[in-house]
Amino acid sequence: METIAPVWLWCTFAGIVLAALFVDFVVLRNQGAQTVNVKQALNWSLIWILLSFLFNGLFWWAVRDATGSVEMANTRSLEFLTGYLIEKSLAVDNIFVFLMIFTYFSVPPAFQKRVLMIGIIGAIVLRTIMILVGGWLLSQFHWVLYVFGGFLILTGIKMWWAAGRESDLNDNPALKLLRRIMTVSHRYDGEKFFTIENGRKIATPLFMVICLIALTDVIFAVDSIPAIFAITSDPFIVLTSNVFAILGLRAMYFLLAAVASKFHLLNYGLAVVLVFIGAKMCLIDVYKIPVGVSLGVVATILAVTMVLSVRTSRKLPAPAPAE
Repeated sequence: METIAPVWLWCTFAGIVLAALFVDFVVLRNQGAQTVNVKQALNWSLIWILLSFLFNGLFWWAVRDATGSVEMANTRSLEFLTGYLIEKSLAVDNIFVFLMIFTYFSVPPAFQKRVLMIGIIGAIVLRTIMILVGGWLLSQFHWVLYVFGGFLILTGIKMWWAAGRESDLNDNPALKLLRRIMTVSHRYDGEKFFTIENGRKIATPLFMVICLIALTDVIFAVDSIPAIFAITSDPFIVLTSNVFAILGLRAMYFLLAAVASKFHLLNYGLAVVLVFIGAKMCLIDVYKIPVGVSLGVVATILAVTMVLSVRTSRKLPAPAPAE
């Protein structure tokens, strides 16, 4: 697997990620089990986005310095930006699944932060492994590109078909399996994953939530990693764009949870993005769509979807008051 990034940039990236996770942990510990308000979530989301753009600027400088080519630096930076936008968009869909899980288990907002933090670390580790494996496969077997492309097209079609439908966690096979193999308490015990009832150590609902979040990480990694390989085969760009998209997931969750109803059409836009990326991957040996065009198409699809979501959400009937 060849990469254009020098060793020092890999080390810098690792340092930034470790520092970011440390800061997030410190903030989480200092805040304690309290709810994150929209203003805090917005501020932290902007900080993570700004950090990603600053890193992309550093990446641009490193590529120009290593190759002496401004054009090459522009191309690689665009690849990072496109990959970041795709992964950030797919992370939004991931967040909606998190919201569904938290709602189903009635997880108090004050306990959600710890679960999301563990989920983020799990996602980073999992995606790092899958990216390295995927990059090796692509370097050894070119035809894997067509497999990834076909998978993304089918995933996009499935997402379009499922958009707008109510999901029911009761039918989730993983949840059914977990309930068969372990005893679960009917109450929370603070942020603990296990509690003592009648002299027995049993799982709390929060442990079930962690297991489902981990499963969600696996499913979305399988969906999103092939999408970024359609943009670039450089493992550094694939990994960094993925990780930077994930780092702000906790803050973005609390931000989007407050306005989730306003983006009810987003899954349709994500479905179109996946089909486009899948088609781009399948056509790579016939016509290679320029990375700038890919970025424009993805950005346009998401922008149109979000604008239509906001406009149509105003016309949706208000929910009937509970009796």
